[in-house]
Amino acid sequence: MSKLYSCIFYKNYDIFAGMKVNIHKSWQPYLQQEFDKAYFKNLTTFVRSEYMQFTCYPPGKSIFNAFEYCPFDDVKVVIIGQDPYHGIGQANGLCFSVADGIVHPPSLKNIFKEIETDLNKPYPKSGNLERWAKQGVLLLNATLTVRAHLAGSHQNKVGNSLQIVLLTVYLNKKKMLCFYSGVVLQRKKQV
Repeated sequence: MSKLYSCIFYKNYDIFAGMKVNIHKSWQPYLQQEFDKAYFKNLTTFVRSEYMQFTCYPPGKSIFNAFEYCPFDDVKVVIIGQDPYHGIGQANGLCFSVADGIVHPPSLKNIFKEIETDLNKPYPKSGNLERWAKQGVLLLNATLTVRAHLAGSHQNKVGNSLQIVLLTVYLNKKKMLCFYSGVVLQRKKQV
């Protein structure tokens, strides 16, 4: 099992108000640069405030799951979703993924139907895509957090900058292909 970089207390500040966040150590050099920037400090203030005032998803410990389960050097494909699922128990920190036993949301159903049709693979019972991440699929939402039952509620806040910076660094280094989904992402010119 790979070592995880625990950043509950990073650079003498608590990133998300006591929520333990695990990030694979291979992402540390890239995230460290971003954690010290003003926009990231604004992001942490915003996220802290939202999680203290409202029900938000995913659970705090899962916010960086895309960077926990898929090491930087192992990424083969990048898939970008819009924002986390906003229903109870749905979001798990990986775009389009839900925990075992959770009803598949429409976007995940569409993905599985395409796989079933195009690749002649059976429709999976589990909507948990953690296994994909562990095989090199970076499942990243453009916005890492959302208020319960309010899709897009954290979009166009300070949060998108982190993903854009990291993705740009990654794609430039690896010359990777990136897939994105959602109306909001299709309008983005930066990626």
